[in-house]
Amino acid sequence: MPDAAIHDPVAMMLDVLDLDSGAARTTEDIFTGASHPMPTGRIFGGQVLAQAIIAADRTTGDDRIPHSMHGYFLRPGDASQGLTLSVDRIHDGRSFSTRRTQAFQQGVPIFSMISSFEREDPGLEHQASAPRDVLSPEAAQERFAGVALHPLSRRLLTDSPIEVVHADGAIYDRVEGDASAQQNVWMRTRRPIGDDPALHRAVLAYMSDLTIQETVLRAHGVAWSSPGLKVASLDHAMWWHRPARVDEWLLYAQESPSARGGRGLATGRLFTRDGERVPDAD
Repeated sequence: MPDAAIHDPVAMMLDVLDLDSGAARTTEDIFTGASHPMPTGRIFGGQVLAQAIIAADRTTGDDRIPHSMHGYFLRPGDASQGLTLSVDRIHDGRSFSTRRTQAFQQGVPIFSMISSFEREDPGLEHQASAPRDVLSPEAAQERFAGVALHPLSRRLLTDSPIEVVHADGAIYDRVEGDASAQQNVWMRTRRPIGDDPALHRAVLAYMSDLTIQETVLRAHGVAWSSPGLKVASLDHAMWWHRPARVDEWLLYAQESPSARGGRGLATGRLFTRDGERVPDAD
């Protein structure tokens, strides 16, 4: 990884998302990618989501854009190693294309995803409204500016290419106020990343795996620093509704409708600052 990427988290992320093409076959395409460092030593799930959608996107025509993906995390990934992504061209129709992408480390699959791409056509359109009375990112930063952070939490925030501001207060070290299964989080990349729509869609996938598990923890008053806490994503789905820039503030409205048996369901809706709904994730 270039030296510049080590000191610039956004450059690090962009370098990781710049996949190399390997041997290509008629029905399968092979790509390789790096992993960016993580304090835990495990690959960040959002990294694999973004790499998988980029790999699948490269096997479709210029007139196709992703509208949905459904993925399963099969094994923990090793952040000290790169990975190989294999794409199967399952179907290409007049309006839709379907791809299966699997990510491997040391020959073993760690992630499997089905994604669908469409040729955009005019049609019916509506959207749910963005949450009201949510603190702006500037107001939230000012309100929670003096909150002390655990060293690991501070390192994760500093090293992240994504700027994250909790409108309801973060739960890194403690959960303030009443337990709630909802929260609102503002996100954007730490600097502009250019105008490539495919890259912005991929970084949306990267961002969608950040903080979404927190509604399960917040509902029970559990902070990230709780002794013995272990959290891992089992599966992840995402729908792209409208284009959005990830280097401008996006509101991630999250909730957890259910938890049982050590598993929690968390969903999220992303809105632009002016209230336009972009992707959903769960």
